[in-house]
Amino acid sequence: MRVFLLLALSALTALAADINGTWKGSAETPNGTIERTFVFKTDGASVTGETVSEMMGKSVIKNGKLEGDSLTFSIDVKFQDNEMTLNYKGKVSGDTIKLTVEGPNNLTFEYTAKKTS
Repeated sequence: MRVFLLLALSALTALAADINGTWKGSAETPNGTIERTFVFKTDGASVTGETVSEMMGKSVIKNGKLEGDSLTFSIDVKFQDNEMTLNYKGKVSGDTIKLTVEGPNNLTFEYTAKKTS
């Protein structure tokens, strides 16, 4: 039974989308268009890396998971002297990731990111 579970988990990891590399995206927010660069590194289902935007600077990717084509992670940002956590959920499809970002006070917006390298 244990061998079967290990094989099943290995198969799921093998089927995960390949997001390693650099992705560039944009989102429309109440404060205008935000462009953000994501650099993802995967180790099995674990996702790490960083993200940079002109408006909010550089942030480290935390709690990242990639299960099949589903991606989740969070980042901490500082905007107008306010620190906040943004939670990302998305779907990978080839060289595109569609992400929904949730922040404080029911703030929600959508990113579309394209792989650049």
